[in-house]
Order: sequence, then structure tokens, then C-alpha cells
Amino acid sequence: MINIEEQRVTLSKIGEEMLNLCQSQVEQSFEAFITFDTDIAEEVILKENRVNALDLKIEIDLDNFIALNNPVATDLRFALALLKINYNLERIGDQAFDIANYTIDLNQKLAPELVEKLQFKVMFETLESMFKDIVTAYTDENLKAARKVFKKDKVINQINANTFLIVEEEVVKNPALVKQYLMALVVMKKYEKIGDLLKNISESIIYYIDAKILKHKKEKVIIK
Repeated sequence: MINIEEQRVTLSKIGEEMLNLCQSQVEQSFEAFITFDTDIAEEVILKENRVNALDLKIEIDLDNFIALNNPVATDLRFALALLKINYNLERIGDQAFDIANYTIDLNQKLAPELVEKLQFKVMFETLESMFKDIVTAYTDENLKAARKVFKKDKVINQINANTFLIVEEEVVKNPALVKQYLMALVVMKKYEKIGDLLKNISESIIYYIDAKILKHKKEKVIIK
């Protein structure tokens, strides 16, 4: 029979697979929307089935892990953290899926001045950096990397907060681009939501790592 540590390693690897898949979905959704590449958008839409399937597998595997092991302390925190991480990742996949559909609905490439004024690239680069921190925090159990996410989420929130005023001004100047501006407003909100979900994931990682550190400190005291 596989011991609890081996089960945790297996579950953690599946969680990492889900993290990488959702990161790829976000990256491709951005490329599709900015460049108006409907082929990439269709790929994101199709891969949503894989996101949902992996989400379900993780849920079932975690249910079995809890039922078979009746975990406590660190093992229980691991299971609860991964459940929350998986939930937020699935929602990130949903945001990418929606953006891909918006790309197809818009049926035209965004005006370059629109991309620049709304700081789409700055927002995406910040999200990319947040994903990088999350991957490091998750795979290396790195608290410092996890905490970096909070400050970067504030950058995302500020860009999103500025978006409505910019769109309001630009629609008056160039009413011909009203559809693009309104769609950009909706998509920008989706990316802001992804930032919030990444922050949630960071909080779950910290919740688990803190428990491991505390357990390690207690064990050292007992040994002494």
C-alpha cells in the first residue's frame, strides 16, 4: 500500500500539472485577444475540457486521500490547501475560456493605441510574473515567492481601476471604436479577476507552508 507521503507527492504533481495548464491557457488567451488569432482562441476553448477533467480528478483524488488516511495537522492542511488551489485554478481556466470566446465575438484586431493606453501588456507581464512566483512557491515551498504575489496584485488592481476612465474618454473621441473599447473593458476585468485568484492561491500555499515550518520547529524542540 502506498504511504501517505507518496500519496501527497503524487497529488502535488497533479496540482502542478493543473497550474501549468491554466498558466498556458491564460498566456494563449492573451495572445489570441491582442493579435486577434482565432485559431489560438479555439485551442483555448477546446482545452477547457482538459482543465475541467483535471479539476475533477484532483477533487476525487483528494476525497480519496482524506477518506483513506483521515489526515491531521500538516497532512490535513496539505489536502485543504490543494482543494482551494485547484478551485481557484479552475476559475482561472474559466476566465481564459471567456476571453477566448470574446476574441471570436469581437471579430477584429484591437487598435494598437487601445492596447497601449489600457496597459494590456503591462497587466499581462505582471500576471506572468505572478504565475512565476506561484510556481516557485508551489514547487519549492517558498514563502518569499508566495508573498511577492500580493504586491503585484495591487499593480493589476490599479491598472484595472484606471481602465473605466480611459475608456470613457476615448469613446467620446473615437466612437467608431466603441465595440473594441467596451470589449477591452470586459476583458481587462477578467485579467483583474485572474490576479485576485492568483492571490488566493498564494494565500493557500502560505497556509500550508506555515504549518510545515511550525511542525519542523516543534520536532526540533522535542529532539533537543
